[in-house]
Amino acid sequence: MNTQMLGECPGDTSPAAVTRPDADAAVTRPRPGAGPTRPRPGAGPTRPDPGAALTPPDTGPALTRLADLVADGDVVVLSGAGLSTESGIPDYRGETGRKRRAEPMTYQTFIGSAAARRRYWARSHLGWRHVARATPNAGHRAVAELQRRGLVSGIITQNVDGLQQAAGAHDVIELHGSLDRVMCLNCGRRTSREVLDERLGAANRAWSAEAGAINPDGDAVLADEDVASFRVVDCADCGGLLKPDVIFFGENVPRSRVDECYGLTERAGLLLVLGSSLTVLSGYRFVRHAARLGIPVAIVNQGGTRGDEHALVTFDAPLGPTLTALLRELGDGSYATR
Repeated sequence: MNTQMLGECPGDTSPAAVTRPDADAAVTRPRPGAGPTRPRPGAGPTRPDPGAALTPPDTGPALTRLADLVADGDVVVLSGAGLSTESGIPDYRGETGRKRRAEPMTYQTFIGSAAARRRYWARSHLGWRHVARATPNAGHRAVAELQRRGLVSGIITQNVDGLQQAAGAHDVIELHGSLDRVMCLNCGRRTSREVLDERLGAANRAWSAEAGAINPDGDAVLADEDVASFRVVDCADCGGLLKPDVIFFGENVPRSRVDECYGLTERAGLLLVLGSSLTVLSGYRFVRHAARLGIPVAIVNQGGTRGDEHALVTFDAPLGPTLTALLRELGDGSYATR
């Protein structure tokens, strides 16, 4: 099975999707000057938090400036695959992502080829369990804590692993959907991935395969002969084609979901990008929109990003240690009362 693009999906590539109507007509805010500046249910054991062993970043002027921006509240978080790497889920374009050579599944290929669907479900049947066993790391928990303190007003995630919610965050907009759900392309019914996993297991009792590697979206690398012997199941209600409730390449994010994210961005006091290279438009458009409105942008990511030119503060650092250091810098909440 080719992999699907989940953490950072280009999705909306049509002209109508790229430019939001009347986006530039909004009132421009002045840009700040040079002032201060789960345990998740699953089949496997809970993993230790890899981020805990990483050296925290230096708490220098940049971290202080970021804390000042966050302390003003109304922070909207835009998270990408890099936020989940410390939970053992590979990313797309970071150090682990560069080792991945598989091409992403496209929506057109998935719906147009029975062989492609068999390849997808065979590889996902094994690989999804890796995602299901993952648990939130220090970065996820820090975002949830910032929301609990009332500093984060909205969360947009490009991830499909559910780890942000498992860490305690609520009202998370899943820009690209979730691997926990499956939808029928015929009747539209959504069911849980656990139910599909049981059905696929029952249909493939004699099937035995071993994954060679796991890709970011829970896609396992399998030999061709293992794929060929795998049996796919269809919708239990109408017999229609089943698809994970996520956005493939070549498939648009629903317009209502995009508009909701634009609305959050327009009301933000700060757009905080966490673990996304912003290489594709799906997330980058919100950074670009914030910049047009004079809304400050801060980015924490391992490696440079497409949005760095729009950011007041950037960190090239691991997410877990950096966000943990941010919580320490913010202290007990005294920032909010000064």
